[in-house]
Amino acid sequence: MEYEEKTISKKEVYKGNIINVEKWQVLLPNGKEASRDIVIHPGASVIIPLTENNELYMVRQYRKPVDAELLELPAGKLDEEEDPEVCAKRELKEETGLDADELKHVLSVNSTPGFSNEVLYIYLATGLHEGTACTDEDEFLRIEKVPVKKLLDMILNHEITDAKTIIGILLADRIIKGEMKI
Repeated sequence: MEYEEKTISKKEVYKGNIINVEKWQVLLPNGKEASRDIVIHPGASVIIPLTENNELYMVRQYRKPVDAELLELPAGKLDEEEDPEVCAKRELKEETGLDADELKHVLSVNSTPGFSNEVLYIYLATGLHEGTACTDEDEFLRIEKVPVKKLLDMILNHEITDAKTIIGILLADRIIKGEMKI
């Protein structure tokens, strides 16, 4: 790779419940050294719960870092060594109470490659069956079923600002229109 930075050393700066932060010394392509602050994240699964009527089950929850209630796709952090598909099934059930007859991996994306190694694994869930949500004790959310067409308008009106959710809604729209086969 022409622009690769070679890692010289790594030092853990912070160890948390969701993320760790490391300071990496790197050798640049021009031979100079630089420092990088890297957020280490186990990754997360994002679920696109699509109904037969082209609606998505969404979750509305307060997000402290942005001090706002956001409308998002169900998602959650991978447990240590957890398979992303297992995480997707678990998070779908925990956050919405739904089970899916079919769960298909659609896409994997790097959420913020400028400073984090987090990968988001995006799954399409179909053949949905309602049950009871069993959220974590520190999680407060409301489930909403919204037509994809309305969600697209909400993106353009700045009512949906979460990047993973925007990606998932755009993928759902392409799948509905038959522009994307999975």
